[in-house]
Amino acid sequence: MSERQINRRDAIRMTAAGLGLAGTAIAGTHSAFAADVRSAGLMEPGSRTLQNLTAALARAPRRRNFKTVPMILTHPDQWDAEALNKLIHYQGTPKQVWDNTALESPWLNLMRNALNAQIWSFRHPDFLCVSATHGAAHMALYDDFIWHKYLREFTHGKWARNIWLKAPPAAHSNPADFENPHGVFSPHDNSITVLQQRGVVFLACHNAIWEFTMAIRKKGINPDRLDHAHMAAEFPKRLIPGAVLTPGVVGTRPELQRAGFQYIK
Repeated sequence: MSERQINRRDAIRMTAAGLGLAGTAIAGTHSAFAADVRSAGLMEPGSRTLQNLTAALARAPRRRNFKTVPMILTHPDQWDAEALNKLIHYQGTPKQVWDNTALESPWLNLMRNALNAQIWSFRHPDFLCVSATHGAAHMALYDDFIWHKYLREFTHGKWARNIWLKAPPAAHSNPADFENPHGVFSPHDNSITVLQQRGVVFLACHNAIWEFTMAIRKKGINPDRLDHAHMAAEFPKRLIPGAVLTPGVVGTRPELQRAGFQYIK
C-alpha cells in the first residue's frame, strides 16, 4: 500500500504505534538521566514539586526515530508533546523562560545566578528555569556524534565536541556548602549537565534544526549525501538526554507565557 492510499485514521493509528515504539527505544537513556539527576543531590529538600516534574519529564516518551521531517510540524507526534504539556502545566512557582540564542554568551551563568537567588535569597525551592534554546546556542544540545560529523567542521574546528555538557571539577564539591565560591553553585560550575541536575529544562527547537541543517548543507558538509528532510531527521536522534523537542521555540514561548512563565530575553 502506498503512502497516498493510507487514510487519515490509519495514518494516525500507525503514527501512534510508532510513537509508542520510539518511547520504548529511548526509555533507558532517559531513565539513566533521571537516576543521574536524583543521585546528584543538587535540588533543595523542599523542592518536591520540581523533583516530581523532573521525574515526570524523564518518564515522558520522546520520539527520536524519524526518517524524514517536514519544514513545519503539524501533529503532536512530531515533537515531545507529552513532556512539553507537563512542563507547560507545572504547578510550582515562580516559572521563568530564557530566550537563549548566543552560544558564546553567559547564558548558562545567568540561569545559574537566577537559580541561586530564587532558591536561597527568595526561598523558592520549586523555582523552574527553562531554556528556550535556538540560534547558535542550539548546538549545545547535541551529543558528540553530531559534533564529530557536522559541527566540528561547521565551526571551523573551534570546538571538536560539546564542551557545554562537561561537568567541571567544581561539580564534585559538597552541595551542602552552597556559599563555596569555587563550589557546585559557583561561576566555576556553569554546565548544562549540572543545571539539568538542578531542575533546569532545555527546550530544543525544530525550526532551529531545519534552518541549521539547511546552512550545513549549503556549506557542503554532508558526508552521507542526505537531502534536507533526511538530514533534519538525524538531529533529533542526537539531542542530549532530558531535552524537550518543540515544534519551534519562538512559537512555543507564548504557550509558556500564557501558563504563567516569565519571559527573559
